[in-house]
Amino acid sequence: MTQERRGRSVKVSDGRRLVNELMRQSHRVPLVTVRRECSIPALVQARTEGAGRLSWVAIFAKAYGLVAERNEHLRRNWLSFPWGRIYEHPISECVVLVEREWQGEETVLAAKVRAPETMPLEELDGHLKRFRTDPVRSISSFRQLLRIARYPALLRRFIFWSTLNWSGYKRCKRFGTFMISSLGNYGCELLVPHMPLTSYLTFGPISPDGNVAVALAFDHRVMDGRHAARALQDLEQVLNTTLARELRSLETAEPKR
Repeated sequence: MTQERRGRSVKVSDGRRLVNELMRQSHRVPLVTVRRECSIPALVQARTEGAGRLSWVAIFAKAYGLVAERNEHLRRNWLSFPWGRIYEHPISECVVLVEREWQGEETVLAAKVRAPETMPLEELDGHLKRFRTDPVRSISSFRQLLRIARYPALLRRFIFWSTLNWSGYKRCKRFGTFMISSLGNYGCELLVPHMPLTSYLTFGPISPDGNVAVALAFDHRVMDGRHAARALQDLEQVLNTTLARELRSLETAEPKR
């Protein structure tokens, strides 16, 4: 007779504590998601022929920052204390999700890039590479998050809640104006993202001919579906023009060997 095997309790890691707290803070945020089938053949060609294969996340982050320059709704957030109000930040603050190994498991951490719309693509891509490869404790955003994860639950909850709801400036400085991530390299799309932020940009696999599904989850208290739909429409245009031109300029600037 085969002996029945029992399961085991698993210690909640720092990374899981962070995710649990983000989900707790997001459960009251009325997130709505819009999705657009985008066609970016000019960008795909420019990236393929350009000098180096820059990260798609870096490209989309800069494009979204450029769109947000002329769409103030993308730089706004909802504050609930001491009364409900909308705060508008002067620039974009981009939060990038990065998977790193910590405490023996793969953990998703977040790092922030200030004003990605003003940065050269190569510099922006360099920041993302550093987030993925430098020692975890060498990235200040990672250190702060992991330190907060070890606080007692009530203190951790208060820090997240107060930062998200009291000061618009501090909220944007610490949590950003938008978040970006992608599972496209795994051939997947993130269908219903949940985060306590105004907007969360994600995209799926990008085909060789430039077809890609792009989704934007947004806080309905701050903007409407038409704002988000126009933002994705503008994003497609910016990717095929401004960002494609910058990638082609990298190709021409690369010295011949």
